[in-house]
Amino acid sequence: MSQSGEQELATKMLQIQHKRFYLDVKQNRRGRFIKVAEVGAAGRKSRLLLAMSTAAEFRDHLSSFSELYASLEVSSNVSGPPNPENLPEDGKLKSEVMVKENRRYYLDLKENNRGRFLRVSQTISRGGPRSQIAIPAQGMIEFRDALTDLLDEFGTDDGGREDDKVSSSFKGELPEGRQMRIDNKKFYFDIGQNNLGIYMRISEVKSNFRSSITIPEKSWSRFRDVFNDYVEKMNEVTGEKTSGAGSGGSGSQSGEGGSVTHGSSTAVTGDGTGAGSSK
Repeated sequence: MSQSGEQELATKMLQIQHKRFYLDVKQNRRGRFIKVAEVGAAGRKSRLLLAMSTAAEFRDHLSSFSELYASLEVSSNVSGPPNPENLPEDGKLKSEVMVKENRRYYLDLKENNRGRFLRVSQTISRGGPRSQIAIPAQGMIEFRDALTDLLDEFGTDDGGREDDKVSSSFKGELPEGRQMRIDNKKFYFDIGQNNLGIYMRISEVKSNFRSSITIPEKSWSRFRDVFNDYVEKMNEVTGEKTSGAGSGGSGSQSGEGGSVTHGSSTAVTGDGTGAGSSK
């Protein structure tokens, strides 16, 4: 959990045309929400904050906007840039408004000489900067599906009440996070806890690219077994290829529970001994 008391529960990354979109499910004392970040080709970022209930409403609007976009594509029978002479006067094809407490969201499906896109603007009633993102129209379905996956997993309740807080019976200290570098990538292993229980989040970071998966604690053993199975099978394959070389070393290797060596793969057993490929 961050110093601000904010906890990241899950994240998704979408690549739509030349833009990347990050959808992060977060939780703090006020409840759960989704932070949407748009990263353009030049690295410029724009962000929106959506309560879970607002994200569900946005998901439904994305469906209706996508249906309109599909009908426009069929009727015009044009897959490339639209004709500038046929553009609406203000560029707007359809608009909707969402209101959540002091936040107001404006959804505008627009069209210009570069194509069609959905502009989503967020304003705060008591002042503050206006923020907005622009989703290419052909990516609205993909965006909606990603939102749906997150809402299916974490629900549409904004939380923040006592019964929405961490309900796991585990009250001990969670293991510290770990990290490892492989070539030009970094992998982060973080243990967290939410109302669904304990989980491990594995994040891959490469320059300005990030993706994460979340594994519930009840599935760790199965995840480990599948991973070790692949390690052992690859050891068998690589062992068969090198067994006839005559100059290679031993096919098995022992280490201290997770030591890493280049050029070989080692499956770690319960006693910290690497299971090699000897037969």
